[in-house]
Amino acid sequence: MTTPLDDLLVVDASTLFAGPMAAMHLGDMGARVIKVEHPQRPDPSRGHGPAKDGENLWWKTLGRNKETVTLDLHTAGGVEAFLRLAERADVVIENFRPGTLEKWGLGYEQLSAKNPGLVLARVTGFGQKGPYRSRPGFGTLAEAMSGFAAMTGEPDGPPTLPPFGLADGIASLTTAYAVMTALHHRSRVGTGQEMDIAIIEPILAMLGPQITRWDQLGTVQPRTGNRSANNAPRNAYLTADAKWVAVSTSAQSIAERVMELVGRPELTRETWFATGAGRAQHADELDEAVGAWIAERSRDQVVAEFERVHAAVAPIYDAGDIMADPHFQELGTIHGIEDPVLGEMKMQGPLFRMSGADSRIAWTGRAPGADTDALLGELGFSEQEVATMREDGAC
Repeated sequence: MTTPLDDLLVVDASTLFAGPMAAMHLGDMGARVIKVEHPQRPDPSRGHGPAKDGENLWWKTLGRNKETVTLDLHTAGGVEAFLRLAERADVVIENFRPGTLEKWGLGYEQLSAKNPGLVLARVTGFGQKGPYRSRPGFGTLAEAMSGFAAMTGEPDGPPTLPPFGLADGIASLTTAYAVMTALHHRSRVGTGQEMDIAIIEPILAMLGPQITRWDQLGTVQPRTGNRSANNAPRNAYLTADAKWVAVSTSAQSIAERVMELVGRPELTRETWFATGAGRAQHADELDEAVGAWIAERSRDQVVAEFERVHAAVAPIYDAGDIMADPHFQELGTIHGIEDPVLGEMKMQGPLFRMSGADSRIAWTGRAPGADTDALLGELGFSEQEVATMREDGAC
């Protein structure tokens, strides 16, 4: 099978997480992705997280399927190379502060002059307009300003931020979606466009009706820990073998099955049990019943019994559990890929499977500039011109 996006050329001129991850998603589906980095200051994500033998492990995933080139866009040679690259590209993804590309003579007006079909995805913390547009923008700030942190954590505890790039990840999916939307629009009208993705907005869209609730009721969603204000029992429970499981009872029938299973069927006949909100108001009583039953059984026993009665439960996994789980193995969620330095390494695969096309991980994240000479030659620069650009610090 062919890969579905193998006719697309994507230039990843972004750094850290949201933009590069969006480019990674497109590359997984076959797009040719060219990662552009500064010669002396490559993508800071290369230094995030753990490393092995001097090789950053996060970059091995984030940089997969990408050709890596170095260009200093402050220089005339770097700008000329970027213009030539953009002339051939379908998509450019960037996350410089608003106005930076324009300052370099690389704004959408210049980029699209010779390539009117170009889609420019601009991924920033706060968007291209508004009073905060020039602020440094990171996913943490979006997690704070979107309402996520305010509603996350224990009721008597502080607002809680996630231990990973949640807002960036959501924005990366949004960016990939925005790019494909713009490309579909291009197929109808013949021209590309600019896409303005503010990291503060996609996570806000994921957080349910908090804006409508404030508008209509004047209330905010409180912090409830692992509980839900909409149903109960819903929590994380400790098993007899010191493992954790998560139980969800969003459906009324599931809630009834759980209480039958744990030996408390009388609770299902209480008037308050008939609605999720009513059950949530009695979460202490329900948690005590469910928690006591689970505490007497191993994780495997709990999962087996819940499955037997068709109730919703999941073991709370760490990475080792995920790697060993037969369902993830059957789905092919984890891919093995050969790295030239570290040998075979495992990583999460593409996000979905298709019946009529393939996704792929062709290689792991490469060193900065590994493909610079080859790409510049492809763009028409002679060996002498490349040597001169390197002397001038342009690449």
